[in-house]
Amino acid sequence: MFHRLALVHGRTAALALLGLVLTLAAVPSPAAPTPRTAHAPRTVTTVADSPGSVTALTGYAIQSTAKVTDPAATVASPGYAAAGWYPAGSRSTVLAALLAAGVHPDPFYSTRQKLIPAADFTVPWWYRSDFVVGDPTARTYLDFSGVVSAADVFVNGRAIADASTVAGAYTRHEFDLTEIVKAGTNTVAFRIRPNDPRKHLTMGWLDWIQPPPDENMGIVRDVTLRRGGPVALRDAHVVTGLAMPSMDSADLTVKARVRNDSAATVTTTVAGTAGPAAVSRSVTLAPHETRTVVFSPADHPALRLASPRVWWPAAMGEQPLYGLDLTATVDGTPSDTARAAFGIRDVRAPLNADGARQYRINGRPLLVKGGGWSPDAFLRWDRTYVEDRLKYALDLGLNTLRLEGHLEPDEFFDLADRYGILTLPGWECCDKWEGEVNGSEAGEGWDTPDFLVAQASMAAEAARLRHHPSVISFLIGSDFAPNEEIEQGYVDALEAADWSVPVVPAASDDSAPVTGSSGMKMTGPYDWVPPGYWYNKREGGATGFNSETSAGPDVPTLDTLRRMMSPAELETLWKNPSAAQYHRSPSATFATLRLYDAALAGRYGPPTGLEDYVRKAQLAQYENVRAQFEAYARHAKDAADPSTGVIYWMFNSGWTSLHWQLLDRYLDQGGAYFGAKKANEPLHIQYGYDNRAVTVVNNRTSEAAGLTARVTLFNTDGTQKYDRTATGLSVAGGGASGTALTVPAPASVPGLSTAYLARLLLTDAAGREVSRNVYWLSTKADVLDYARTDWYYTPTTAYADLKGLNSMGRATVTATASTTTEPADGPDASGTSTTTVIVRNTGTGSTPALLTDVHLVGAQDAPVLPVRWSDNQISLWPGESATLTATYRTGDLHGAAPRLRISGWNTPTTTVPAG
Repeated sequence: MFHRLALVHGRTAALALLGLVLTLAAVPSPAAPTPRTAHAPRTVTTVADSPGSVTALTGYAIQSTAKVTDPAATVASPGYAAAGWYPAGSRSTVLAALLAAGVHPDPFYSTRQKLIPAADFTVPWWYRSDFVVGDPTARTYLDFSGVVSAADVFVNGRAIADASTVAGAYTRHEFDLTEIVKAGTNTVAFRIRPNDPRKHLTMGWLDWIQPPPDENMGIVRDVTLRRGGPVALRDAHVVTGLAMPSMDSADLTVKARVRNDSAATVTTTVAGTAGPAAVSRSVTLAPHETRTVVFSPADHPALRLASPRVWWPAAMGEQPLYGLDLTATVDGTPSDTARAAFGIRDVRAPLNADGARQYRINGRPLLVKGGGWSPDAFLRWDRTYVEDRLKYALDLGLNTLRLEGHLEPDEFFDLADRYGILTLPGWECCDKWEGEVNGSEAGEGWDTPDFLVAQASMAAEAARLRHHPSVISFLIGSDFAPNEEIEQGYVDALEAADWSVPVVPAASDDSAPVTGSSGMKMTGPYDWVPPGYWYNKREGGATGFNSETSAGPDVPTLDTLRRMMSPAELETLWKNPSAAQYHRSPSATFATLRLYDAALAGRYGPPTGLEDYVRKAQLAQYENVRAQFEAYARHAKDAADPSTGVIYWMFNSGWTSLHWQLLDRYLDQGGAYFGAKKANEPLHIQYGYDNRAVTVVNNRTSEAAGLTARVTLFNTDGTQKYDRTATGLSVAGGGASGTALTVPAPASVPGLSTAYLARLLLTDAAGREVSRNVYWLSTKADVLDYARTDWYYTPTTAYADLKGLNSMGRATVTATASTTTEPADGPDASGTSTTTVIVRNTGTGSTPALLTDVHLVGAQDAPVLPVRWSDNQISLWPGESATLTATYRTGDLHGAAPRLRISGWNTPTTTVPAG
């Protein structure tokens, strides 16, 4: 019979901080009403017997405690019928399971989520899973994190922990079940407590989306069963040290905890490889003793690698990974194993002369260009869907994703490592996580156990994330830096985990006693501002490191709008700017589209219908998102107050949204997406709203030489009013920029219409077009009132006049296409198709086709998604053509023939076959 480790206020401090083993304890169980009679499908997990194996429970049956009358010991015993319970996946919130079971209709459409009774989630819910053990003599451990918000835990009818111990979404827990499990069927049951992110150190949704009624209560990470012999191998990792600046060698230090879980003295040999280096050492452990084994280059010279394969972000180099593989043996028999992948790279983020944080990867300065990441609203894990979005991030030219809370499962960071996408994980604002320091904002203050949960959460996440080369910092605060006591707990946990990349005290312009100044700013905006705003070196403009910012609303495509809103809601969308929009935000500040709609009408003219509203929205979002990224790119190398990072708020949304997204829930792409893609292309020509400079930005690693830049101004009817060319240009690589020429003030260009077009072309030494960029501009400027700047926007007192675009003549655009298909790589893949499209303005006059969009569609004219375009939403003058490619999964056509839907600002919609 085991005994419980010492407790602190009902929480096991040692468990919370170090993930040590807990044993049995009795927890009382309340009674509840009679359960339903229907039977849910049973899922039984077969646990591997091999030492070091880790088996994830494959699924659960779940039910509300309001419908379960049986005592906990009965519910958690093998053979319990679980009548009327719902099946749930291995990672599932309560509501995710109910949605999968068809209990509630699609909550992403209209206001259907309001129909889900929130009262159903104010009581605990049971999660129950059966597993089969073949050899009960091997040691068996229950290992998990991701319980939202807390749980009482039972195995084979016996209580092993209560909710005072298993608390917090990020704490990790390990329990030795060796004396409880038996050969055959066993049962683990969790009684999950309701979640309230204002009261618990879990996760919430702030003002991002309408929060799910269950507040994500459930188990959102794998619950695993580990097998082993007398010695357990834990916390194995590699600390890397890359020689800088030469990068000609790297030191690897291997560490692991070895723990004797038997009652006898044991000698174990820990041996294996770290990359190409072999390591080995024997250790004698007293009964129940734990020791840390360290292998360093001093005692294992092979751990000093010559010419290491260095990991780089995607646009800067390759992403090689090494492997750590250790085995602990006792008397020649394997007792436990540990495996991990790791990368070798050097990350620094000092503050520059202006106090801004400047990231350097392997010695090279990096302008962080990123977006805020959101998981699914119901925290459903879908590897393919996640991978699709990560590929979109690369397609957009982004290099970083910020995860404010909602720290995704291990596979997310594995994918980020593989694709070379940097990540900035951290705790979230405006709830319990900042309850001690956020003044009047939501989030309760902490009591003594909360400090233990916070430090345990930090320790667990540090141990989980430290080996991922894609992780370049941890933000221990968001809107507010922690106080000294909380900060010290975080820093101690990070140091104990051998955390090797910068620790940032906050995403805002804040500081903390230990980690100092954040070097970041959180000055917004979060709602509409004009494109020129981004060039001004004040507030959220392109200086320093802006950790979250955008012009707010990002209205999706008409295809997506019709999937997410009812006809009546769509009518209100374009007719009533003051109407509260359920698909925007629960925050009163962001409930309507008032600011956005006023700007849309003021600059482009009042919408005449839904299609006109969406058409204007795509044009407006393209120009605004493009300007945001272009301004930060142009200012990255400024001598005074340069920009060092920008996180677009946000990259994606967890549900069907009207704001803060570069791509929508269904992965469709509109103006915001292609505006970002244009701004971040590898070699780019751009226009400055502030000084009319035509600048070339080179995001490639090497110099670009022999370039020619040309700018031409046109009236909206296509009449040319100005043309100038600069030749012999060269721009260094690594984000450098150079001014090619300056466009004269509009007043000095004779006959220029109030709304006019600027076409920028960049060609290489062979005369090939390498960048094309078209702007719609006005002789009347947007006027900002900085004196009345609020935390979420700066008011605009006068709008640029772009209404003349409405009078543009119709342009005739034709398209021809061919499609090729590559076979599937594996039995579950559908193959990849590539459609090549030649788009041509065949008009005989002078009218350009502005922002021509090509959508790949299948059956019922539905978009084929995801799809990656080489370019899109292009502008062509009569006689001009462009060749575009679209790459997508063949299976996403669902057997239909691919077609192309061509539309644009002044182009009638047509559909043509794609070959």
